[in-house]
Amino acid sequence: MNSRKSGILLHITSLPSLYGIGDLGPSAYQFADLLAESKQCIWQVLPVNPTSISNCNSPYSSESAFAGNALLISPELLENEGFLSRSDLLSFSSTSVQKVDFKTATGLKRKMLDLVYQKNRASFEKGKDFNAFCDQQAEWLENYALFKVLKAHFQGKPWNHFTEELVNRDPRELERYREKFEDQIVFEKMVQFLFFKQWYALKQYCNQKEIRIFGDVPIYVQYDSADVWTHSGIFQLDANRRPLRVAGVPPDYFSKTGQLWGNPVYEWEAIKATHYSWWIQRLAHNLSLFDMVRLDHFRGYVAYWSVLAGQTTAERGEWVPAPSDEFFRILLSHFSNPCIIAEDLGVITPDVTEVMERFKIPGMKVLLFAFGENLPSHPFLPHNYSRNAVVYTGTHDTSTVREWFKKEAGIADRTRLSAYLGRTPTEETVHLEMIRLAMMSVADAVIIPMQDILGLGEGARMNLPGSLDGNWEWRLLPEQLDSLAFKDLAAMTWTSGRSPASRRGS
Repeated sequence: MNSRKSGILLHITSLPSLYGIGDLGPSAYQFADLLAESKQCIWQVLPVNPTSISNCNSPYSSESAFAGNALLISPELLENEGFLSRSDLLSFSSTSVQKVDFKTATGLKRKMLDLVYQKNRASFEKGKDFNAFCDQQAEWLENYALFKVLKAHFQGKPWNHFTEELVNRDPRELERYREKFEDQIVFEKMVQFLFFKQWYALKQYCNQKEIRIFGDVPIYVQYDSADVWTHSGIFQLDANRRPLRVAGVPPDYFSKTGQLWGNPVYEWEAIKATHYSWWIQRLAHNLSLFDMVRLDHFRGYVAYWSVLAGQTTAERGEWVPAPSDEFFRILLSHFSNPCIIAEDLGVITPDVTEVMERFKIPGMKVLLFAFGENLPSHPFLPHNYSRNAVVYTGTHDTSTVREWFKKEAGIADRTRLSAYLGRTPTEETVHLEMIRLAMMSVADAVIIPMQDILGLGEGARMNLPGSLDGNWEWRLLPEQLDSLAFKDLAAMTWTSGRSPASRRGS
C-alpha cells in the first residue's frame, strides 16, 4: 500500500464458462491478460471457500474456513492435466452463460469429479504432489474431509446431530469412521488437491504479470462447519453444542431491522488461552492464497454485535468488546509485512479507527455513499482521503453506479454530485465520472467493480444484503471480455499514475 495502483473486483464465479459457473480455467487466464493489458495491478475476488445451495450460495457462509470451492475447479484444466479425456469433457452438456446456475453446476461438477476419481485414484494415492499436499494441509484437511463424509452419511444433518461420540469427537469413534469411509475421504482430499493446484497456478500466472490477488476473509464461520465441529471450544455454544449467541449487525443503511447472520460468535477468552492459534493458522492460510487480504466486518474485531440465539431479527442485541489490541499485536507478529485491508463500512466508532491507525491497516472509501447531506465533510469524498486507503465506486453489496444514479440517488444527491464534479453526469456517463474521481484521488489503491467498468445498470448487482434470492448470480458475458471499456480504463489508469509503467517512470 505504498504506491499508486488500481484493480478490478470480479469474483471467479462471475467469469464466463460452459459449465454453469465461472471457474479457474481459460476465462480466468483471459481476464488476467486483460487486467495486464489495461494496466491493472490488482484482481479482487470474494471468498473462495465452499458454498452450498442450502445457504443461498453465499461465499460468506461456508462449511470450511480453509477448504476451496469445488465449483471453481475447471473442467478444461482437468483435461489439460490428463485427468479427463476430450470425450469425457464432451459427454457433459454445456449450460447457459447468462447467469450462474448453481444447481446445474453443482451436479455437473460432482459428476466430473467422480469420474476423475474413478480414473485416477491409484495415481493420486501414489503421487508425490498429492501426498505432499495432504501432509502440508493435514491440520485442517483431515477434519474437513471427514466432516464432508459424515455429513453425507447422516443425510446432511448438522454436525450436532451426529452420534454423541462423533459430536464429542471421541478419538476411537473418529478413527472407526475414517477406516469405514476411507475411499470417500480420499475423494474429498482429491477435490481439495485439484482446487489448490489450479488456484496456485492461476495466482502464479497473475503474479508474473505484476497482478496481485486480493482476497476476502469473512470474520465469522458457519455453525454447521468443520471449523466449529473441530474447534467448538472457541465459540459461544451451550451444553448441547448449539449457539448461545449469534452474530449480525444492528439496523443500518442496508436493513431497517439489522442483519441477523446467525453465525456463532467467538469465545474470545478461550481463543486467548490458545494464543490465537486458530486465527494465526487461518490468516497464514489466506496469505498463502492471496497477496492481499480484506478482513470483512472489521469493526467486529474491536466490538461485535451479539444477539441471543432464537431472535428473528438483529434489533435486540448488544455490542461486546473484543481483545483487538492483543489480537492484532500477536497475530501480525507472525507475518512479515502482510498486506491487510479493513472492511470498515457502516457505523464506525472512534475505537475502531484507533485500532486501524495503531496497526496501520488501511480502510475502504465508497463513492456511492459520499454524496449525502453532509457534503463536503463526508470522509468518502476524495478531498478528505489519506493515501493509506482503498477507494471503490461501489462494492459487491451495493447497487452499480448506474443503477444507483437511476433509481436510488435523489434530486439532492444528483445536485451535490454535479456540484462536486463541476458538470452534470448522465446515466450513460456517471460510471466514468465516478471511476475518474476514484483514480485521480490521493488514495494509494483503487478497486472498481467490473459492472461499473462496463457501465451496467439494473440486473448486474452481485448481492442485496438481507435478501435470500437471486444473489451471487451475475456473470460477465463472453463478448464483454473484448469490451472497449478496458481501453478506456487503461488510459485513465496511466494518466492517474496507477499503471506499473507510470510508477516506474516509463
